[in-house]
Amino acid sequence: MFKSLTTEQAMRYNRQVVLKKVDLDGQEALLNASVCIIGVGGLGTAAATSLCASGVGNITLVDFDTVEVTNLPRQTLFSEQDVGEAKVEAAKKRLNEINSECHIACVNAAFDETLASVIKNCDIVLDCTDNLKSRDTINELCFANNRPLVSGAAIRFEGQLFVAIPGQTACYGCLRTLFSSVELSCVEAGIFSPVVNIVGTYQALLAMQLLMGMSTVPTNALLTFDGLTHEWQQWALPPNTSCPICENSVDARKITTEKE
Repeated sequence: MFKSLTTEQAMRYNRQVVLKKVDLDGQEALLNASVCIIGVGGLGTAAATSLCASGVGNITLVDFDTVEVTNLPRQTLFSEQDVGEAKVEAAKKRLNEINSECHIACVNAAFDETLASVIKNCDIVLDCTDNLKSRDTINELCFANNRPLVSGAAIRFEGQLFVAIPGQTACYGCLRTLFSSVELSCVEAGIFSPVVNIVGTYQALLAMQLLMGMSTVPTNALLTFDGLTHEWQQWALPPNTSCPICENSVDARKITTEKE
């Protein structure tokens, strides 16, 4: 059932509502939206915080890990008292304190094919995981279930973002073919806390714009951020006509970006 903003909610989110590109319609789109965040680490906690505080009505958190002391410098939803607790439950507790009107669902499960039903029941997916296998699986499930995907990654001082919309754009698999399969973890390479929080918050920005129907979201392009030089860059993807995942997408063979 579609929910309309109450007077109290309109006042609460007034600073967003007064923006012409948001207005009451945009805020109500957020209120009625269901967002799935897969991975409740540095990216996921930053994204969840922004989405919850901004008025998204329903958030599903997916993770199978527990909070560790080494998470605390960058996973800012957690406190020392949460160490040893399931990440999804600790995050839900804090998010409820930020916005009690946001419904938070927890899925304590691995990032595999069993998430198909979770993804099918949401409006948009944020991939906040930290390994290629999980990202590939999430990408396949999003395209199989026709759900937009906002993918984020961060390591060292670098971050990247990619938006994929089934039926309209290339998929994350097309992006993956452009890079080698060498994979480093934050444990091995390190991660600067502000960078992962910037990327996670940017995932929330992209997701909210998609939910509100804004046309300025960059697609068929990789966004990169360098925390040392403070530079953002946008890289257009070359056409990929043989991708087995998005081969039926309308525009996957005709790569364009907002700037073109």
